Formats: sequence, C-alpha cells, structure tokens
Amino acid sequence: MKTITVPPRSAEINALLQEAKVEDLIVRTESGDEFMLTAVGDFDREICQTRRNAKLMTLLDQRAKQTQTISLDNVKHRLGLSK
Repeated sequence: MKTITVPPRSAEINALLQEAKVEDLIVRTESGDEFMLTAVGDFDREICQTRRNAKLMTLLDQRAKQTQTISLDNVKHRLGLSK
C-alpha cells in the first residue's frame, strides 16, 4: 500500500477527503472506473499490514483447513490441569 500526501492547495481533493470522514464515497471517473474513498482507522491499517504478511496468511490458510480437534479434557490432561 502506498501513502500519498495531498497538498493543502488541492481544494477539490481535500473537500472529498473531508466528506469521506463522515461517509464512505465511491468516486467514478469519466470512463466508469470506480474507487472507494473511506477514512482509515488504526485497525483498518493493521488489517492491511497483516494481510501483506505472506507467512502469517499461509499459516492461517493451513490452520483453516485442519479438521482434527482436541477435546478440552485432553488439553487439560496434557497441561497437567486435570484432577
């Protein structure tokens, strides 16, 4: 993801950014291409960064495919927590 700083003198763009603070916008070009303009919070930024972590995403994909589970009693026994 790339970050671009908008100069203060770009009045139209800054007006759109102010609107996007209140409500998500879809910006449509003359050719019909559409783009989503939305305010980004810290959590949104963290999600984007996490999705770019290829090792983590591979691990999560592999974990999602696992079907075998371990019972709570078995976990307690393995950890020495059973009575």
